This record gives sequence, structure tokens and C-alpha cells, in this order.
Amino acid sequence: MKISTGIDIIEIDRIKESIESTDGKFCERVYTKNEIEYCESKKGQKFQHYAARFAAKEAVFKAISSKLGNKYEISWQDIEILNDETGNPHVKILNKCISEMENIDVSISHCKKYAVANAIFYYN
Repeated sequence: MKISTGIDIIEIDRIKESIESTDGKFCERVYTKNEIEYCESKKGQKFQHYAARFAAKEAVFKAISSKLGNKYEISWQDIEILNDETGNPHVKILNKCISEMENIDVSISHCKKYAVANAIFYYN
């Protein structure tokens, strides 16, 4: 078994500016409907949650990139970051071409200024 990791950190204000300056087009391009609903439900802290999901997607891209190579084209919305019933984040791969890349663990955290995520991909 091989293990590949990815990590990302993002300033929450950068995500907030991207969302506010594009009238939602940034959200439509980067996040799935489920992710948008989740983040919007967080009201005053929604930008922290958007940023955490952005960092998680970046971390997942980094973790799976060695296995992807140039064989597949994937978009931001091919990777969905949701929370399970206990609140823990998990990765859902929506692109059928890379659906075999489901063995991914993700951890996310955020504070007032930054969001960070780490992804670990297990494969043969």
C-alpha cells in the first residue's frame, strides 16, 4: 500500500473577497450545492467554512495528483467535502473517472484568519 499526502492553508479573507466580488460565481465554480448549503447554514462564520473546504479540496488535489498524472481532468466540484453525522469531515469523489480514489482521509481546521487542511490518500 502507498500513502500520499497533501496539505493547504488559506487566508479566510481571500475566500471572502473572492465570494463577495464575484456575486456567487466563485461559489458556483468551486463548491457543490451541498457544500454551499452547509457553509451558508453557518451564518456569521460561513467564510471560515468555505475557506476550510477550499483548503481541503486543494489538499486532496495534492494528495491524489501523483496517481492522477495527466490522465484525468478534474474540477473543483469533482471533490466534495461534507461532514458525517458526528461532524467529522469526509471526502466524496463525484467524478466517475476517478471514483476509485475513495480512500482519502481529510482533516480541516480554521481560526479567525486562516483555514488549513490535510489529506491522506491510500492506494495500491
